[in-house]
Amino acid sequence: MIKKVLLTGAIYASILSAYGQTNQKPTTDVYTVFADQKKAHIPSTMYGIFFEDINMAADGGVYAELVKNRSFEFGIPLQGWTPHEKNGNTIRDLNKYEALSNFLILNRGPESPDNPRYLRILETDAAKPLGISNEGFRGMGIKEGENYNFSILGRQGEQSSIKLNIELHGEDGSVIGKTELTPAGKDWKRYGVTFKATATANKAQLYIWLDGKGYIDMDMVSLFPEHTWKNRPGGLRADLVQKLADLHPGFLRFPGGCIVEGRDLANRYQWKKTLGDIDNRKTIISRWNQEIQGRFMADYYQSFGLGFMEYFLTAEDIGASPLPILNCGMACEFNTGEVVPLDQLDPYIQDALDLVEFANGGPDTKWGKLRTDLGHPKPFHLKMIGVGNEQWGPQYVERWKLFSKAIKDKYPDIKLVTSVGPLPSGEWFDLLNKTFRGLHADILDEHYYQRPEWFLKNVNRYDNYDRKGPKIFVGEYAAQSVATVSPDNKNNWECALSEAAYMTGLERNADVVNLASYAPLFAHVEAWQWTPNLIWFDNLRSYATPNYYVQQLFSLNKGTDVVPLLLNNEAVEGQNGCYATACLDKNTNELVIKFVNTTADNKSIKINIQAASGYQKTVSVTTLASTNKNAENSLTQPNVVSPIQSAAKMEGKSLNMDIEPYSLKVIRIKRG
Repeated sequence: MIKKVLLTGAIYASILSAYGQTNQKPTTDVYTVFADQKKAHIPSTMYGIFFEDINMAADGGVYAELVKNRSFEFGIPLQGWTPHEKNGNTIRDLNKYEALSNFLILNRGPESPDNPRYLRILETDAAKPLGISNEGFRGMGIKEGENYNFSILGRQGEQSSIKLNIELHGEDGSVIGKTELTPAGKDWKRYGVTFKATATANKAQLYIWLDGKGYIDMDMVSLFPEHTWKNRPGGLRADLVQKLADLHPGFLRFPGGCIVEGRDLANRYQWKKTLGDIDNRKTIISRWNQEIQGRFMADYYQSFGLGFMEYFLTAEDIGASPLPILNCGMACEFNTGEVVPLDQLDPYIQDALDLVEFANGGPDTKWGKLRTDLGHPKPFHLKMIGVGNEQWGPQYVERWKLFSKAIKDKYPDIKLVTSVGPLPSGEWFDLLNKTFRGLHADILDEHYYQRPEWFLKNVNRYDNYDRKGPKIFVGEYAAQSVATVSPDNKNNWECALSEAAYMTGLERNADVVNLASYAPLFAHVEAWQWTPNLIWFDNLRSYATPNYYVQQLFSLNKGTDVVPLLLNNEAVEGQNGCYATACLDKNTNELVIKFVNTTADNKSIKINIQAASGYQKTVSVTTLASTNKNAENSLTQPNVVSPIQSAAKMEGKSLNMDIEPYSLKVIRIKRG
């Protein structure tokens, strides 16, 4: 939320007093904006979103399913589930040995190869009903007054007559919602019921009790809030998608990230298996379940309820261009490094060709018809596709060449995103950068997770890149307060401020840098592997980090055309600890200035605008600042570092302003 306040002279005086500046006259630096000299067009895709299912971002996160291991396909089939016996009002948990005779995991492989397992519960003693509970993803977030949709695939056993009593239990064991359901037939069928929660709980559990005798078979046990993003049944968590929409992103990159590659090729992401009926989407273990030392998560799986159709729809919903990344026949090189022989690569290449057809093809094509049958007859207007995620070495180049030829031969207008490895420099980077420039690649994908100091020192990274060479996608970046992959990294203001400084360099070089996205995106506060992250959440709440607000301010104010902003005839790239860029927004007829002060000193500046046209007197100013470089937001204090809106006054074509210590200011000046 952007707080609005008019910064009067008295308020400025109090701010300056707090910084100990009132008894000395600061030096005024004079900056010049040449508002009629367009340097570069800023693409609509300039600032976007990188999504990967890490930190429980999908299942247990933005995918609103509340039941963990709903299809009993985890390596331990009853992981997340606890069998119970009820004697009067006393509930006794059964251990696995006690439960073996009454709770059976059966396998119907040939009948349902992608979802073979199901649970059979045999009820033999009506005086001691059996039941089973699900713990959810670190609990279930339940809201008082919200409707919840419970469903199962079920069937009654021979000569069985069993009713299911469904309950939600709060943290204290109290029942906070209940209903009942009676599967009626002996054939597999989906049954569902909606009921209302009577209390709020962050760590509720779902209980299913049997009433009657015989046995019942259950699969795909599901619980969703009725209110999801756009109220789509079985959809996405509304508050998390809203935070994505509020970024106004130019693109959505999906599904990752290292999960594209998989630890091995058998566990790679296969987009075709994520479409259609969720009952037939094969659950696999996440590549991130045992990747980070000390942050192992044996219960981290991918159900693919959030699949490629959902990704495309979400991109469309939030106005972002879709950017899917596909496996190029290589598993993660940090893990097995397994590769497909070149003469067996055709199925992988065909997946890429079919994906373009799925996104853009008409209903007269095989994959365009599938998209139409799934409820979206209009094309998704796919313009870019990634070949591999974060690969390196000659084996990647060999495979990329085959992908490139096949895709360009059939779809010459599709731009290919190409990896230059996981690091911003060094042998791997140099080899790929030189090679792919020689091959006239469309877009090179650069990644860097570095200390804040690196970002400040490298603001001019793209100043001397070849203007006629490939465009740049800064596909993954984030300042690391401690070190890359350290669990102690923080989303603090120092890191966010260094990113803001760096982004002025990206924007100033918008003729080279066409896309950029912070990474990773989401993290569950109790189930993360990687830090830092853009948005943190628990089962009920979420908050935006200072880094999020930096991304948001640049995205909301990216403008359409870069114009020069100079200090002593030089771009503002760290002189006196300041960084700045300027652009025109032809849609609103405004000049937009982004100014970053990374020092502990107040900066008194004057901005002179050289332009043929005049400017209105009142200026809109948005400030993101904190005197504490270690400041962080949290679930309980989400606005410690958040934008504040104010106003300033022009004097002709000049603007005098104080830039607070450790601050980002966005200044919008309307042409008169």
